[in-house]
Amino acid sequence: MDTLNAQPMYHSPEIRAVYARVRQLAQLATDAADHLLDAFDILETTRAGLPLELGDDFLAVLSEQEARREAGRRFTLVASLTALGAPDALATAERYVIERRNRGVVSAYRPPALSPAQHTTLRAVAQGDVSLTNDGPYLRREDIRVSISTIRALESRGLVMRADCPDWDRHERVHLSADGRRDLAASFARPQPTTLTTTQPAAPRPAATASRSR
Repeated sequence: MDTLNAQPMYHSPEIRAVYARVRQLAQLATDAADHLLDAFDILETTRAGLPLELGDDFLAVLSEQEARREAGRRFTLVASLTALGAPDALATAERYVIERRNRGVVSAYRPPALSPAQHTTLRAVAQGDVSLTNDGPYLRREDIRVSISTIRALESRGLVMRADCPDWDRHERVHLSADGRRDLAASFARPQPTTLTTTQPAAPRPAATASRSR
């Protein structure tokens, strides 16, 4: 919000929608953090053998299995709250950049060119759709294709990074670096270069000559 407020701009309906979405994302993140803290407190309190308050001032000492079940409910809720957070953040950022560009505010920064596969992968990473297993990329969506060679190419350019992933069936999470966020944001609303054709148009065929009848 501080970053948005520091920008002199006309608060058009698009910009007001951006503000509303940022506030919603902030609220979802705060709620998710509260539920994670609750899960942590449940596990720590049970490990210490202390009674736990479970609604309506009811105190009980939970077994380890019961504590894990209660914490698991919080984890499930957090997963639901944040499931669309990354795609919504990306869509909101793109909406903001497009509106600013339509108002004549254009950044002087020009990102290095990306191949279509690299650009698709960069967006997929920004949406939280890419993690890595021993077999290669693991994707949350079926309508995208990401190769390990493209991820490595983006890594070599300093646009994406890897981090340990807590999911048991995945080993690393892929996320954008600061340069990756900058380059992706700079690509919003920019026309993609078209491939120029160098072949000459085919010459028209001569009209077929009617054969003489016998």
